[in-house]
Amino acid sequence: MKELIDLSNLPKHIAVIMDGNGRWAKNQGAARIFGHRSAIKAVREVTEGCAELGVGYLTLYAFSTENWGRPQIEVQALMELLVQTIRDELPTLQKNNVRLDSIGDLNSLPERCRRQLAEAIEQTRQNDGLNLILALGYSGKWDIVQATRQLAQEIKSGALQPEDITEGLLNDRLATKGRPDVDLMLRTGGDHRISNFLLWQLAYAELYIYDEVYWPDFRKAHLYEGILSYQKRERRFGKTSEQVNS
Repeated sequence: MKELIDLSNLPKHIAVIMDGNGRWAKNQGAARIFGHRSAIKAVREVTEGCAELGVGYLTLYAFSTENWGRPQIEVQALMELLVQTIRDELPTLQKNNVRLDSIGDLNSLPERCRRQLAEAIEQTRQNDGLNLILALGYSGKWDIVQATRQLAQEIKSGALQPEDITEGLLNDRLATKGRPDVDLMLRTGGDHRISNFLLWQLAYAELYIYDEVYWPDFRKAHLYEGILSYQKRERRFGKTSEQVNS
């Protein structure tokens, strides 16, 4: 399937909602955290797959602001798993020339998680291949609110006037500043919604839903499937087919 992909027409930015870990574990007769642990291979597969193809940006929805409302024992286990995974996967990131970064309310994370994340980001800073972005303590609404607060503060200080505000200015205050908008969003688990993820940046993204694939079962072949679907679509951005094709 990989050989069918047109490397001249790759999405610049792929975002992934990694859904279905808990349901996958339930089907195995196991606890939810077993599903999260089993999903590490899927993270490695999608990262390596994007790096090998030459995709520029990959954003993974690792932990949303709403996830703090889950049972405390699950949240604590997820935070420990995050620390362990970042530490264990660092050699693979370096091998694949992947630069790690993160977006979200990182102050909401435990101090140990922030420290491990910061160390990994620093160690991969010189890599110039795939940009892997972990969305942690993130939600689209949070992102827009924090950007709006920045603009409001600049207006209050006199640095800006309300009429100065443009889409570009707001875009530059978002957590994703300096990164392209999402071209393709993938979601496993079968739910057909975007779950408060990159609300601004997904404005014209193509969506691909895996109705029968839970995240722990995701492999490179599934990534190729989503990209091939993307390459068959006509992206009009509000224009007509005739305008695009001319």
